[in-house]
Amino acid sequence: MTTTDDAPDAHPRFAAALRDMGLDDLNGRVRRFPEATRTAAEAAAAIGCELSQICKSLIFAADGVPVLVLMDGASRVDVDRVRAELGAQKVTRAKADVVRETTGYAIGGVPPFGHRTRTRVLADRSLLAHETVWAAAGTPYTVFPMAPRDLVTHAGATLVDVREHARR
Repeated sequence: MTTTDDAPDAHPRFAAALRDMGLDDLNGRVRRFPEATRTAAEAAAAIGCELSQICKSLIFAADGVPVLVLMDGASRVDVDRVRAELGAQKVTRAKADVVRETTGYAIGGVPPFGHRTRTRVLADRSLLAHETVWAAAGTPYTVFPMAPRDLVTHAGATLVDVREHARR
């Protein structure tokens, strides 16, 4: 896939968040694709990077309270680990309407920060395996690069191990 410059890059809310956080230079590094990159695999193919270099921003409901989990694109979230990390009774994937209501973005375009409401954020340590990771910039067509430690810091995330490990 090639990038296109015929439309604005980042979602306006995300672009405003970048400005508010003093990260204006990142807006110039947002890449827009002519076709949606809603999945980590689609994004990795479009960018030309490893699947694990994609940062997925996933909303879960922990005892009914939204929580954001940042996970590398090659891994799955272990909800039991999230539940234990949060001390919650029940953790489930949030429904699309809850994701949009909480973040202000549709599934497939949720960035790691710049959300409508503040939520607790967990970031899996697997993201730190790379020098650069790519995350959604508020739309299914846009992504941006960032050093993982900077991403974790700007997202206000707690580093955890909530990745699903292979069962023996």
